Amino acid sequence: MTQLQPFYQNVRAHYDLSNEFYELFLDPTMTYSSAFFAREDMSLEEAQRAKIDMALVKADVRAGHRVLEIGFGWGYTMRHTAEQYGANVLGITLSQAQFDYVERAINQRPPKNGSLAIRIQGWEEYDEPVDRIVSLEVFEHFRRERYAPFFERCRKVLPDNGRMLIQTNLRYDWYTLQKRGITVDHEHVLFAKFMGKVIFPGGELCEPEVLIDYATKAGFNCTQAESLKDHYIPTLEIWASKLEANRARAIELTSQEAYDNYMHYLTGCEKLFRTGHIDVMQFTLCAN
Repeated sequence: MTQLQPFYQNVRAHYDLSNEFYELFLDPTMTYSSAFFAREDMSLEEAQRAKIDMALVKADVRAGHRVLEIGFGWGYTMRHTAEQYGANVLGITLSQAQFDYVERAINQRPPKNGSLAIRIQGWEEYDEPVDRIVSLEVFEHFRRERYAPFFERCRKVLPDNGRMLIQTNLRYDWYTLQKRGITVDHEHVLFAKFMGKVIFPGGELCEPEVLIDYATKAGFNCTQAESLKDHYIPTLEIWASKLEANRARAIELTSQEAYDNYMHYLTGCEKLFRTGHIDVMQFTLCAN
């Protein structure tokens, strides 16, 4: 069988834009996924930590576990998993910029508990045993034709009763939206094309049932699927507000076009979460 090649170019087109650019609108944890506002008075940083803890509890991460994080971003979830849960974490990424950022952080401040290791590697190339897998808003990059091999590989490296926690953005097809009384117009079609071409090249979203079906066929049991849609709305509002407040620096680091594209992306997605065109969910998958 031919080895699948990771989508290096597509991923780097987005995440290697500029670490400093992302620092302009993300919170101090540099977590680039929906937060979880357990209380209304939470800051975004607190809500991101709450989201991470919720994910790790669902994954049943324990001290001494070998945890694989697929797509580790700027590294906060990895460090939190090691230091607060005593796990030995291996993170893989396709982003050179994020790898360099996290490598410097680990060298400057090694974890006080557990251990951290990182690699530039795709899941397509990973085949070592682990106790748990965590992946926060990375599944969007895999594309449907790779769902089956992705879940099969994850099941292969996990033990019986191992767990995987996936948080991912989702879309609903026209028929589902129609049943819910949600309209799709030309503006929605144009925005979807913009996202797939400009923001996340090659990205693809699916309905929740599609993900669950592929996971089930690979040997997983989905024990929980929890929507965080109502939490992504304030997350995106804060990101957009911060980016707008740092407009001049954002343009200096990238370009007027990049700034305009990101503002369109952040505000456009916030609207679609409000209308129910898209969703974001955490899936707890237990290996049979």
